[in-house]
Amino acid sequence: MPLQCISRLLHRRRPPTPPSAAPLVAPVSDVTPADREAKRFSRYDKDKDGSITRDTYFANRHKAFANLDVNHDGKLSFEEYSVKAITKFDTAEVSHDGKLTPVEFATTAVKRKPRTKPVCPPGGAVAVAPVEEPAEAQ
Repeated sequence: MPLQCISRLLHRRRPPTPPSAAPLVAPVSDVTPADREAKRFSRYDKDKDGSITRDTYFANRHKAFANLDVNHDGKLSFEEYSVKAITKFDTAEVSHDGKLTPVEFATTAVKRKPRTKPVCPPGGAVAVAPVEEPAEAQ
């Protein structure tokens, strides 16, 4: 349930609950911080030997660097590092004069998904959908 709905439920005035009615209790996750940390450790410990080497720890950084280093010289030029921004500028600059007009610049804005107002169930009834664990990245 979205936080706004919970807040609205907590702050609205309602008649006192009769002693015979049991209050609603939010489900509590049985995943502890220690469990989350163990899972995170497991994702890094590729050979499952109980330790993470320096090379293993930085493997994702090496992959990201290699993807940016398009000429594979072991160095990142400004152009390699900024390829997305350069492409965005070049695409937006339709006049090809090396400058962006306000209209052209507006096309470079990050496209964000519109925020939707949460739909709270009438009467404060709470329906909780099961949460699936995300698949681990390989």
